[in-house]
Amino acid sequence: MAKLTKKQKKMAELDPTRVYDVDEAISTVKANATAKFDETVEIALNLGVDPRHADQMVRGVVTLPAGTGKAVRVAVFAKGDKAEEAKKAGADLVGAEDLMEAIQNGQIDFDRVIATPDMMGVVGRLGKVLGPKGLMPNPKLGTVTPNVAEAVQAAKGGQVEFRVEKAGIIHSGIGKASFSEADLRKNFDAFLDAIVKARPSGAKGKYVKKVAISSSMGPGLKVDVGEAAGA
Repeated sequence: MAKLTKKQKKMAELDPTRVYDVDEAISTVKANATAKFDETVEIALNLGVDPRHADQMVRGVVTLPAGTGKAVRVAVFAKGDKAEEAKKAGADLVGAEDLMEAIQNGQIDFDRVIATPDMMGVVGRLGKVLGPKGLMPNPKLGTVTPNVAEAVQAAKGGQVEFRVEKAGIIHSGIGKASFSEADLRKNFDAFLDAIVKARPSGAKGKYVKKVAISSSMGPGLKVDVGEAAGA
């Protein structure tokens, strides 16, 4: 029988049935994130919703106070002065029909798409490409806006989008293992607060059913839902 590595032994000592308080879960995840790269710390929530019903969809954006620790590449559909504003704000790709053609040809090297309202006729032609990837600009998420500079800065400054999946699950990165425990806690609280505030009108009964924290290569640790959700 092959010998277990130090990391495997450490992982084996974790009790998968145990429920942690938030701070202990964060410190344990950090302690076990020993990969050769800076692992992402992730949160996963199981919500009491059925997103197949429009009045139970949970979707929105939240700015993580300590940032994401990830370099976010932003593409902007804009022309004229708005295109210049986007470039000055740090957008990685700016264009109109030319950008649409590049995306149609498979060049999708960005994490967020922002568009001015007048460009949605062009962007709309990319629905089948951007839609399945969750990249389609949306006014409700602030990614269809005349204020492109502000939107670019928000996207690069720690703003993350969230959307519930079919099984009622939402998951997102909330920082890096190299972050301090205090910064991860700030981001955890901000993300969870945004989810609670986004509770849809059609959600009945218990809303936040389960919460777990993990790192990219580590196991998920169950978090006390009552403490986490303040309920």
